[in-house]
Amino acid sequence: MSDEPGILHADLDAFYASVEQRDDPRLRGRPVIVGGGVVLAASYEAKARGVRTAMGGRQALGLCPEAIVVPPRMTAYSAASKAVFAVFDDTSPIVEPISIDEAFIDVRGLRQIAGRPSEIAARLRAAVLQRVGLPITVGVARTKFLAKVASGVAKPDGLLVVPVEGELQFLHPLPVQRLWGVGRITADKLLTRGIVTVADVAQLDERTLVSMLGAGSGRHLHALANNHDPRPVTAGRRRRSVGSQSALGRRRRSPAELDVRLISLVDRVCRRLRAGHRVGRTVVLRLRFDDFTRATRSHTLPAPTDDTAVVLAALRQLLGACAGLIAEQGITLIGIAVANLDDADTIQLELPFDSHDRRSLDAVLDQVRDRYGSSSITRGVLVGTPEGLSMPMLPDPPRRSAE
Repeated sequence: MSDEPGILHADLDAFYASVEQRDDPRLRGRPVIVGGGVVLAASYEAKARGVRTAMGGRQALGLCPEAIVVPPRMTAYSAASKAVFAVFDDTSPIVEPISIDEAFIDVRGLRQIAGRPSEIAARLRAAVLQRVGLPITVGVARTKFLAKVASGVAKPDGLLVVPVEGELQFLHPLPVQRLWGVGRITADKLLTRGIVTVADVAQLDERTLVSMLGAGSGRHLHALANNHDPRPVTAGRRRRSVGSQSALGRRRRSPAELDVRLISLVDRVCRRLRAGHRVGRTVVLRLRFDDFTRATRSHTLPAPTDDTAVVLAALRQLLGACAGLIAEQGITLIGIAVANLDDADTIQLELPFDSHDRRSLDAVLDQVRDRYGSSSITRGVLVGTPEGLSMPMLPDPPRRSAE
């Protein structure tokens, strides 16, 4: 690990809502909700009233009746993201994207030409505001983990530098929820045992944490709580999965309706795989129920693929196995992903003979959509079905050739 706080975590504030407030002056300083049936994003004015991402629209308006609800504009968010990442790239050659609105930036070694990390961070924030018109928060620390925690503490629209000599003094008083990887379930397990702060976690023996949380989570949290995070900022990292999801609302859905949504999601994801010349081996199904609990199921395929029919068949099996849960608990969201990705041209696909016809159909559909637009041709079962929102994604860096 470095001996200076030279890693930046830059995170746009309430990204979708901030873009809406930037583009419509009437929304500035007012509570804004992006999305109708489900909250996709909320401005800080709405968050102050308890509105949160993924909350139902009716519940959100109950908490904040004066909120202004606006439809999402994914093309605007994609354009804003590209402009912000151009600022990141101008700041340092070592940028590791995390999502469309956040990244790690390594500025160590730039002191002679760009100044101290805190000065670089301040200029970055000013450049994003001037060139893109959006507020951004930056945390600066010696490790990726501390930099991310610092940006979270500094939000909104802030800058926080964690000095090397004050790392533990900064980290240990924070609640356990600040540890990277502690979600609601893990937090509940810790809190019920009286483990409230990061310091409480750090004082536990690693074996105790492993017995409570499992080997992976226990060791991971023990390391972070004791300020051990040797991971470097890595530029050019390729996407490990491609996914999409669809909010369903509160109305009960028949198996046939869920199948139509599944087909639409698979069609979209496999199209993205082929466009990026990627293939994947693992399919993942994610469900959210009426009580906001979630379930995840996955299946590993015999060989990596971008074949729509193969991925759809595997996900239909996973969804069918969850039919009892869905009937009992209701379902409000369905999401899928294809993971364990590799480059299509480096994998020898051993496909059965009849699969070549299916791949030819995929290729024809892709060519027509590329030439005439994504809505120019569709599968018969999807006629009359809204395509739904397609969330902006970071571009996948090109594969590095072996030298």
